[in-house]
Amino acid sequence: MARGALGGLGIVVTRPREQAAGLAAKIEAEGGRALVHPALEILDAPDAAAVNAILDRLESFDLAVFISPSAVQKAMNLLRARRGDAPWPARVAVAAVGRGSRRELERQGVRDVVAPAAQADSEALLALPLLREVAGRRVVVFRGDGGRELLGDTLASRGATVTYAECYRRARPSGDLAPLLHAWARGEVHAVVVTSSEALANFVDMVGRLGQSWLRATPMFVAHERIAEAARRAGVQTVRVAGAGDDETLAALVAYFAPPR
Repeated sequence: MARGALGGLGIVVTRPREQAAGLAAKIEAEGGRALVHPALEILDAPDAAAVNAILDRLESFDLAVFISPSAVQKAMNLLRARRGDAPWPARVAVAAVGRGSRRELERQGVRDVVAPAAQADSEALLALPLLREVAGRRVVVFRGDGGRELLGDTLASRGATVTYAECYRRARPSGDLAPLLHAWARGEVHAVVVTSSEALANFVDMVGRLGQSWLRATPMFVAHERIAEAARRAGVQTVRVAGAGDDETLAALVAYFAPPR
């Protein structure tokens, strides 16, 4: 019999494949089975030349904001290709929407990153002092194509000049979900982890009508209340807001499935 707090439970991880390994390892360290089925695919920038032009004048900005770990990885890869291992410009302050993005920035050698201590969303970031007093400042936001406009619109309303650097694009994966549906049919799927509203919408479509019936009856652990609301609208009966980080997600899974004492 599998040992650990998750003792043999099957946990579906829908994060992009390059971001799923950490959580999958933690699930399996607790005795669970990580079923990695990405509901988002992260692709290269739709217009690399436009991003490179922004990176070439990076020192002209006062603040750089990174929306996600993917934004960090893609932007820093492009920056390194142009500047080698030159350090991040000291005059450009750095902020990140969540702790995952901050950790990725630190891994890339960027220090003194400002990020919310708890929630990982634009609202929490906008509440921090660094982003409240931005009148007259030039801000570059590294993000994927499209996405929410709240952050940029709010900064602009506070007097900042905002430039978007769209350094990656998102797509719905075309992978085969038959193995997951078979596992669900055998009763081997016990929870689903979703970290964005777009991934949730993709996943609902990907599993099809039969999978949707199982999905609605399977506990779902999400990063934000906004995603939880979307999950409830999709008919998911049990939704838990776990937070965006691996540790927070694992703690929420363990707390939910731990046997009563």
